[in-house]
Amino acid sequence: MLQNEHPLSQREALQYSPLTLAYLGDGVYELLVRDRLIRRKNCPNGTLHREALHFVSAAGQSDGLEAILPLLTEEEETLFKRGRNSDAVGHRNSDVIQYKRATGLETLFGYLYLTGQADRLTTLFDVLYDTLSEE
Repeated sequence: MLQNEHPLSQREALQYSPLTLAYLGDGVYELLVRDRLIRRKNCPNGTLHREALHFVSAAGQSDGLEAILPLLTEEEETLFKRGRNSDAVGHRNSDVIQYKRATGLETLFGYLYLTGQADRLTTLFDVLYDTLSEE
């Protein structure tokens, strides 16, 4: 679904800071959630927004992350940890640990998108989405 027409090499993508990768990954993740929600059912945008909050909140991302952590390669786990350990500052409505874990997830998703790894991105997203859908 999400195909980067001009992927970067892994070396080039690693030149970006974890928070820059997370900035991109946040948008990629949100687009994947919105796409999945509207394909599931056609309903008013207010309803879609409320449902999306479960998936895109720091708490939701942190919870869903548990399902994909065992699936990560060593490189992916390193990227996640770079994002998680960055100096991201959480919002006052979120737990600091959940926010940092969500930032790590977004860093990984930004990296996978930038490097053109759409299949891997979709695989991880599917597991995460299915896990959160069961809650």
